[in-house]
Amino acid sequence: MDVEKIREDFPVVDEYIYFDSACLSLKPQPVIDAVQRYYTEFPVCEGKRSAHTLSTKLTKEIRKGRESVRDLLNASEKDEIAFMKNTTEAINTVARGLPLKKGDKVLTTDKEHNSNLVPWIKMKEKRGIEYEQISTDKNGQLNLEDFKEKMDEDVKIVSMVHTSNLDGTTTPASEVAEIVHEYDAYFMLDSAQSVPHRPVDVKKIGVDFLAFSVHKMLGPTAIGVLYGKKELLEELDPLTYGGGGVKSTRYHEATLQDSPEKFEAGLQNFASLAAIKPAVDYIREIGLENIEKHERKLNKIATEELKNLVEIIGPEDPEKRSGIFNFQLKELGCHEITLLMDEENILLRGGQQCVHSWYSFHGLEGGNRASFYLYNTEEEVQKFVEVIKSLVG
Repeated sequence: MDVEKIREDFPVVDEYIYFDSACLSLKPQPVIDAVQRYYTEFPVCEGKRSAHTLSTKLTKEIRKGRESVRDLLNASEKDEIAFMKNTTEAINTVARGLPLKKGDKVLTTDKEHNSNLVPWIKMKEKRGIEYEQISTDKNGQLNLEDFKEKMDEDVKIVSMVHTSNLDGTTTPASEVAEIVHEYDAYFMLDSAQSVPHRPVDVKKIGVDFLAFSVHKMLGPTAIGVLYGKKELLEELDPLTYGGGGVKSTRYHEATLQDSPEKFEAGLQNFASLAAIKPAVDYIREIGLENIEKHERKLNKIATEELKNLVEIIGPEDPEKRSGIFNFQLKELGCHEITLLMDEENILLRGGQQCVHSWYSFHGLEGGNRASFYLYNTEEEVQKFVEVIKSLVG
């Protein structure tokens, strides 16, 4: 994996040390070019709205993108891939689209991103479902015994973070899936922090629904994916109704499109949709295994240098934290650290990283998260280490 060559494709990497990829990844030139190509060569609506030459060109690009995601996840067919704005919309689509009723139970972990917490809170308020969290230990690992105790016939869906944006730990998803399916419940993964960083095979895991954001894996903003087994997507109600999502209407009735089109109502972000395939192609050409290995190497450097100077959130072992290095300094608050690092052109995420519930439960102000990706270098990590040491010293 030639990191220096990779960096040539990213316009801003020489100006900043960008350690905020868990929020939003940088974009390589092929993706930028694909967005520009949409606006210069076929800036129109796709084929289900129009059938002229330019719309046909766009439709072909979107189909290529859908097929590339299908291949990436090893889904059975492209119709199991529905495009959304982001992971948040995908999870909300499942939460609101399932026919959950009073007394049905939903389980998540105790360190979910707000996108996999708030929808279930609202379903509890609006529909009277029961909502419980499964505990994790001090190292961020899922408490399987607590999970098994809380699983029962009332559980309709278990929705968990795959790899945590808080501490980088990963759920034993295949093992969880087996237990969930013993109770004939559904299993959904928030894979926003796993799909961009390592191979994720929906068949091997046995997941029913999976959500992730293309904008975290080198793609354009405002594009996410909801994977679902075809028969489940056909039964699921969409979050939004309207143009492009219906086959026909009369004044008092409407016939929806089949999946995935029924989930894609309204004018879509066509420029971003046309750039999905270049983003997927880019990471696959480098190799997700290589990306995963590179991130762990960078995390190991940071951990070995700083483990005695900072409080690491999650396990100390960097092999268990993917590319996430989230930490606290007793001497300084998280927002102060963010500003001081910014003065050195090192860009971190400071605060509660949309996991407010976990920080609140543990009585913590927040943390400073460095998240590494394929374009980061060992030299950048060493600079990060030197600045942290200067703050402590």
